[in-house]
Amino acid sequence: MNQSWKALVVLFLGGSLMACSAAEQKPVEKPTEKTEQPEVVLKAQKTSDGKLILGEREWVYVKGLDDNFNTRIDTGATTSSISAVDVIPFERDGKDWVKFKIEHDGIKSKELALPVARWVDIRQSSSEGTQRRAVVEAWIQIGDLESKTEFTLTDRTHLTFPLLLGRSFFKDIAVVDVARKYVQDKHK
Repeated sequence: MNQSWKALVVLFLGGSLMACSAAEQKPVEKPTEKTEQPEVVLKAQKTSDGKLILGEREWVYVKGLDDNFNTRIDTGATTSSISAVDVIPFERDGKDWVKFKIEHDGIKSKELALPVARWVDIRQSSSEGTQRRAVVEAWIQIGDLESKTEFTLTDRTHLTFPLLLGRSFFKDIAVVDVARKYVQDKHK
């Protein structure tokens, strides 16, 4: 009985091994057309409650200049700023105005003149003291949002971005995902 048990085990194992080796030698048919499509993951441009999602960099269209600017979204800055040179304060009808040009990467705009919404004293971590800057208002578009916002005028020609959007612009209308860039579509 012991011998017949061993013979049965050998027969069983031998048959299993032969079946496995036969399965390995059987040619595998390849499908002639792709059946799987790559998964497309669309990144959201708005939150579920309708707020814009902004990356750490965005394209911002400034209506008065008819141009898109590569912009840094800065959660550490309170006020937005734009790269202005040749800033000259003057008075018109008893109110403060400024003349200036937008300059960045060697490109300079025509001279602009805007009323001063207010004056601010800016303290920078890289220097002692404060710098007095004019604040002007301009219409911008980012994604499908058009909004009027305030900009301080400062020389940003030595910096990477001609425009910086601060918290006062996006605090109630957007959230910032610093891991992303250029979430919103560029204005055409």
